[in-house]
Amino acid sequence: MRILLACEESQAVCIEFRKRGHDAYSCDILPCSGGRPEWHIQDDVLKHLDDGWDMMIAFPPCTDLAVSGARWFKEKQADGRQQASIEFFMKMVHAPIPKVAIENPVGIMSRLYRRPDCIIQPWQFGDPEQKATCLWLKGLPILLPTQIAEKREQKVWRMGPSPDRGKLRSKTYPGIAKAMAEQWSEDLTL
Repeated sequence: MRILLACEESQAVCIEFRKRGHDAYSCDILPCSGGRPEWHIQDDVLKHLDDGWDMMIAFPPCTDLAVSGARWFKEKQADGRQQASIEFFMKMVHAPIPKVAIENPVGIMSRLYRRPDCIIQPWQFGDPEQKATCLWLKGLPILLPTQIAEKREQKVWRMGPSPDRGKLRSKTYPGIAKAMAEQWSEDLTL
């Protein structure tokens, strides 16, 4: 299958799908950090939504949408950042791709678009971190937990300020990336 990993510079999910024989590509305006530039499209993902993909997993920026940044919403609404992020998210929703998953933290899209199909946590997939993550799905089953981690931390939530804080907070956990590739590869090949 041809799979687009929209807004994924880390290549975590791309690499997992590649391990299962899929023609997967990450796409982001940033260079990839996953070490496989030959599997990365460094460009605006909106230019590539019509390229004949069978599936897309999108990780649109959440900075202006997540409730964790609610105290800055008035400022982001006033200068147009939040509306631009909403419109970008909705372009992922309306992409002409048969199977779509859109990932974002708990935020305003649950009200403005619709409730997510499921909310997952990294600790449900073996990574001992607490970080509620919404998934909006089209043509895909909900992602089922694979390995419940006993210990649960909030390292991401407690992360201090740094130049790469946003990039570090947005990384896909290995257990979630693996579960997406395992469970949705199976669905794709039925």
